Amino acid sequence: MKKEPFVTKEQLEEIVKEYPTPFHLYDEKGLRRNMKALKEAFAWNKGYKEYFAVKATPNPFLINILKEYGCGCDCSSYTELMLSEAIGVTGEDIMFSSNDTPAEEFAYAEKLGAIINLDDITHIDFLEQTIGHIPETISCRYNPGGLFKISNDIMDNPGDSKYGMTTEQLFESFKILKEKGAKEFGIHAFLASNTVTNDYYPMLAKILFELAVKLQMETGVHIKFINLSGGIGIPYTPDQEPNDIRMIGDGVRRVYEEVLTPAGMGDVAIYTELGRFMMGPYGCLVTKAIHEKHTHKEYVGVDACAVNLMRPAMYGAYHHITVMGKEDIPCDHKYDIAGSLCENNDKFAIDRMLPKIDKGDLLVIHDTGAHGFSMGYNYNGKLKSAELLLKEDGTVQLIRRAETPADYFATFDCFDIGKKLLEE
Repeated sequence: MKKEPFVTKEQLEEIVKEYPTPFHLYDEKGLRRNMKALKEAFAWNKGYKEYFAVKATPNPFLINILKEYGCGCDCSSYTELMLSEAIGVTGEDIMFSSNDTPAEEFAYAEKLGAIINLDDITHIDFLEQTIGHIPETISCRYNPGGLFKISNDIMDNPGDSKYGMTTEQLFESFKILKEKGAKEFGIHAFLASNTVTNDYYPMLAKILFELAVKLQMETGVHIKFINLSGGIGIPYTPDQEPNDIRMIGDGVRRVYEEVLTPAGMGDVAIYTELGRFMMGPYGCLVTKAIHEKHTHKEYVGVDACAVNLMRPAMYGAYHHITVMGKEDIPCDHKYDIAGSLCENNDKFAIDRMLPKIDKGDLLVIHDTGAHGFSMGYNYNGKLKSAELLLKEDGTVQLIRRAETPADYFATFDCFDIGKKLLEE
């Protein structure tokens, strides 16, 4: 089975004349189409808002496209808050969901007027000591523990997760926060990652909606929003059926009407924090075959490496690969597709059946639009690539230049050796 790239071989051949491989390429048309579908899926909820998970793809040009559709930013660090402020996303358009949070990050989030989502009950006092008060609108992250199952399938293990509060801690936190002046409350939970099933969000919603009813009854707080966070995944393998966001939205609506509306809580807003679903399929890593090696295995060496896409090296994650121009040629060659790092796990594919690859062939590594560029690093002194946007009209825009050695050595600029390196 195969995946269709959103870019043609002819387009790529023109692009590489100006921008050398490797680079990440994003699809504006697909991104906008997906954003419209998400808005339609949750249009039934008056207060619905998507807070894009900045960590997934922290590029202001891309986030600005989402901002056109009313998206806010889900931030988890100081620099993500800086990026949001720089593009004009402030106030309650920011959801600050972090853990093990330094004081200066809470202070900056408060300065921007962000909604702060507390990860732990001990953070209540820490936040109050840091900013001098408890905000009127506050959220808490919930972790029920145990396993999260859909039917008999284990989707994830919240009990092993470092995030969120226990049920008892959540009830106690709401009571404390109310006593300290909080007036509007939110509940947040992330119980499973990258689910490719339309059932995840409705099941999560049912858990949180029932919890919200109990919380409001027992503590007397007003639940303003319920944040279903992320977890809606994408089909990395070509045999997987993609999620149907409209079906997911309708499933959440049915649970809302079953649980919240009869409890007099039909004013609760639904929030989401989708990174992978929003951006993942609309990015790819373009790389060129530069070497072949015939030893105990057949290797194709490309000019990208784990610096450009860490997921396969880090978790053995599957990313589909298209050899451009050879889509209809039989996949009768078994290759490891490798990068140049001094690490044996620097492979984009292991024992992958592909068409015969020749030096100079362009390879598209699919579904890198989220947690692709953003997880990059500089091991072996390798430099991060450029990011490009394939616009709706077919033109290409540079939205992040490739790093240079000057970027790599920039933090030595206060030393003589650094000045020498930066002069070269």
